[in-house]
Amino acid sequence: MAPRARDLQLTALARKTSDDAGEEESLLSAYDDDNPHNLRRIQVAVAGMTCAACSNSVESALRSLDGVVTASVALLQNKADVSFNSSLLKDEDIINAIEDAGFEAEILPDPSATRSKPQGTLIGQFTIGGMTCAACVNSVEGILRNLPGVKKAVVALATSLGEVEYDPSLISKDDIVNAIEDAGFESSFVQSNEQDKILLGVSGIASEMDVQLLTEILRNLKGVRQFSIDQTAQDLEIHFDPELLGPRKVVDEIESGSSRKLKLFVKNPYARMSSKDLEESSNVFRLFTVSFFLSVPLLFMRVVCPRIPLLYSLLLRRCGPFQMGDWLKLVLVTVVQFIIGKRFYVAAGRALRNGSTNMDVLVALGTSASYFYSVWALLYGAITGFWSPRYFETSAMLITFVLLGKYLESLAKGKTSDAIRKLVELTPATATLLIKDTGGKVVGEREIDALLIEPGDILKVLPGTKVPADGSVVWGSSYVNESMVTGESAPVLKEINSPVIGGTINLHGSLHIEANRVGSNTVLSQIISLVETAQMSKAPIQKFADFIASIFVPTVITLALLTLLGWYLAGVLGAYPKEWLPENGNYFVFSLMFAISVVVIACPCALGLATPTAIMVATGVGAKNGVLIKGGDALERGQKIKYVIFDKTGTLTQGKASVTTAKVFSSMDRGEFLTLVASAEASSEHPLAKAILEYARHFHFFDDLTDMKDGHNKSFGWLLDVSDFSALPGQGVQCFIDGKKILVGNRKLMAENCVSVSEHVENFVVELEESAKTGILVAYDNDLIGVLGIADPLKREAAVVIEGLKKMDINPVMVTGDNWRTARAVAKEVGITDVRAEVMPAGKADVVRSLQKGGSVVAMVGDGINDSPGLAAADVGMAIGAGTDIAIEAADYVLMRSSLEDVITAIDLSRKTLSRIRWNYVFAMTYNVVAIPVAAGVFFPSLRIKLPPWVAGACMALSSVSVVCSSLLLRRYRKPRLTTLLEITVEE
Repeated sequence: MAPRARDLQLTALARKTSDDAGEEESLLSAYDDDNPHNLRRIQVAVAGMTCAACSNSVESALRSLDGVVTASVALLQNKADVSFNSSLLKDEDIINAIEDAGFEAEILPDPSATRSKPQGTLIGQFTIGGMTCAACVNSVEGILRNLPGVKKAVVALATSLGEVEYDPSLISKDDIVNAIEDAGFESSFVQSNEQDKILLGVSGIASEMDVQLLTEILRNLKGVRQFSIDQTAQDLEIHFDPELLGPRKVVDEIESGSSRKLKLFVKNPYARMSSKDLEESSNVFRLFTVSFFLSVPLLFMRVVCPRIPLLYSLLLRRCGPFQMGDWLKLVLVTVVQFIIGKRFYVAAGRALRNGSTNMDVLVALGTSASYFYSVWALLYGAITGFWSPRYFETSAMLITFVLLGKYLESLAKGKTSDAIRKLVELTPATATLLIKDTGGKVVGEREIDALLIEPGDILKVLPGTKVPADGSVVWGSSYVNESMVTGESAPVLKEINSPVIGGTINLHGSLHIEANRVGSNTVLSQIISLVETAQMSKAPIQKFADFIASIFVPTVITLALLTLLGWYLAGVLGAYPKEWLPENGNYFVFSLMFAISVVVIACPCALGLATPTAIMVATGVGAKNGVLIKGGDALERGQKIKYVIFDKTGTLTQGKASVTTAKVFSSMDRGEFLTLVASAEASSEHPLAKAILEYARHFHFFDDLTDMKDGHNKSFGWLLDVSDFSALPGQGVQCFIDGKKILVGNRKLMAENCVSVSEHVENFVVELEESAKTGILVAYDNDLIGVLGIADPLKREAAVVIEGLKKMDINPVMVTGDNWRTARAVAKEVGITDVRAEVMPAGKADVVRSLQKGGSVVAMVGDGINDSPGLAAADVGMAIGAGTDIAIEAADYVLMRSSLEDVITAIDLSRKTLSRIRWNYVFAMTYNVVAIPVAAGVFFPSLRIKLPPWVAGACMALSSVSVVCSSLLLRRYRKPRLTTLLEITVEE
């Protein structure tokens, strides 16, 4: 490990203290002193919230308090985050406000009190070089899991990555790297899920004075907790307080403090990792090429030269104690054995030092036995004149074939790295930041590193350039090409409030966007993370293969020793004639060749590669076809799916409701009726409320809601004043207008408020529901005054996909909490006969579990927060890419194009991948099951069949090559296409 010049310091503080804890406390105290408003931030556990309306009530109660600066409520975490002026409010006031709103509250421990001591665990990624087979993986995993503070460790051979969950208070990332390197492997830290750390590259460091200057700047920079400088690699790692500093401010302060002598840039961990994979692949190819060109003359001398008298006579010419041919073989093989083959000795020594055995042990043992026996035979012949057979070419050919297998393996690995590299390259290197004054007027522009963008930044995107971050449009309109992320070739119109994805291309007009997701939260970063995570997980079939591989090597060595001993004793005891012995050979030499062939031909490499290479290629193929796969276990379960459960709204339907019918059952005119309904729904955030508002405004003004943001419409002068608004989950909304109660909702809402529904109104609602529409009843002053019919159009491919699943012997099921008639009408339209009701609170999860009782594998397709329990409970969760982050997190597959056709693609790809894995195991096991007895000479007495060691080496390498090539065939995968005849075919 190269020596590192590290300087670890805590930030210099306003007053000196005796220990680190005191220094951290001083830093926080200094921050509080600088705050003129005595700002205090607390987190509160809130119990009793069941829906978005509850969280809105809590937020409203908090924001109404005099002194509260910000208040946000997380429904799923049952938590509120509140910043307030401590001179105006106390903690008890916050608690009382929440409890007065009807909920239970409790102050959580102050985050600032634990800031200096990390809580919980971190998940870090580490590159691990030098692994060659499943035994290496098991060895590294065992080392990592035994480290103090390590909770979990998973290592992937295919990507040479390890993912470690560890407690940073007990062990550091450097300790983990050192433990891996002490075991004989190469390692480096890639990244972790820390949100208060940044890794920067520094240019301009020419002397120790520059290092001292950088150190002094960082010591005086308020908010820096600690930093480390790697002068050799010119890396700077900084841990900072995110409430005081951001990455861009860190860079600005260092560059300005050094008078621009030092230049900093953010290092992308994925780019560094991809370059390492490319370097490894190039190195293996170079070694294979040299070994191949050195081995060809050896094979030529053994096979071809004896048939060419002139050349053969030159090889037989004596030169000192040996023949010319022997000298040539000795020199060529020595180079291959100890220079090119050095890596196998190093890896074998590493494995033995860790108390394990792997493929490298077999390669080193087999080639060493062949090489050193040949050298011994050569020296023995020179001394005694008794020349035994030499097998120099065996070790050279074996090393060459093994390197060929490793190169093909690196090519398969490189496909994932290449995909990651291309995803990284989608994000531009720089972005144009708009600088605004306090009044919001743009006063200038500044070019910044795209990795330094912070939430809330306003960025300028010119025509033909890439969108630098996820966000929303705040000015301008243009068409954006999103095909590189969503796969849809048609450009998408972006106007004010439209969301944009980082890495997509702005085609025509200029845009100003507000960044809202940066760093690891962006869509591209999440895609990269999913692609990587898929390589880290192991399918159950792979875990079994790893176990077989771990005991395979000792078994093979035992078989080789038994082969050697058996043939030798049989010869000594006269069990076979001397005519079987090679020319100038003896019983030991004859027995040794069988033993070497057994060692050489029996290798667990192919067995260890069978699953990870297929999963790796399938992951890349899936991403290319719009399906992100989170792991090998998801692929294995995906091919066994018996039921697919579909959420209705937003999954089978487009998720964009629109009013299709407005029927008034009173003397009120249509305009007055729609004004009343729209005014009542203006404070609601429900999708149906937005549909009603849009319909009402279009009726009045023939206009669209282009200036609506987040569904808030309180500025519209035509809306009536509303009081005592409340949203009733599962029923509708109620409020008062002009002192009279207005109800907008379903039958249950009307019944609970004693509003009678006449027969002809009921018939009208039933007619709507039977035509797959939702009927919304409206009552004013306890009289039913009208009905709205709202429809959510089906996705165009829904019916075709359902029919396709049936042809794949998969049973589609629809689950919804909607009106039963509407649900059945939608199900009938798409061809689903099995419809289940979503009963809260467990909802879809209960439906999933009911189908799983018979042992069936159940898949769930959904897009919303309410779908996440079902996605998590299902054997295979499939989240619509346009859905919520929580749904995507709970799923095993992410359908990036939000197309239901990708459900079939995901299942079909799972089946093809598992089929390919099974074929891989057939290839891997066939060589071992059939070839080991042949190599051991089982058939020699009857059929005179034997495998020379160099042929055995070729067979061993061929097993790995066949497995890798078999996996690479998955790259030819073409997703199923549903034709107009609803027949599943494969695209040519």
